[in-house]
Amino acid sequence: MAKQEIKLKTADSEKITINLGPVDLGQIDLLVQEGFYSNRTDLIRTAIRNQLNQHAEVVRQTVARKSLVLGMQHYSRADLEAIQAAGERLQIQVLGLASIASDVSVELALATIESIFVLGSLHASAVLKTALAPRIH
Repeated sequence: MAKQEIKLKTADSEKITINLGPVDLGQIDLLVQEGFYSNRTDLIRTAIRNQLNQHAEVVRQTVARKSLVLGMQHYSRADLEAIQAAGERLQIQVLGLASIASDVSVELALATIESIFVLGSLHASAVLKTALAPRIH
């Protein structure tokens, strides 16, 4: 198994950056200091999860309506070779993590992947992402 694929399996989060005003940041620090949260990240994760829970039904309906795969979808070289042999093309639609194996060639990806729509994260080599860029929406 390639090093990149092993790393993919162990990665359970993606780093994001947010900008907050000094008053919001101060209030977060106050709640951390008072023991409501262990740190800033804990408060922010909790707030995000609360918002996602509040909108869970909308997410569920949208996932069903748009025929999105919810969670992680991995495409191996063997998967794409089977699709190519069947004369089919993929329309990748994922809410979560879509990954394409590191041993997938540009030629195979272009021959089998018609479009990519990912809400979340797409893990693929830089070469594949560049080649597939016009198909990524």
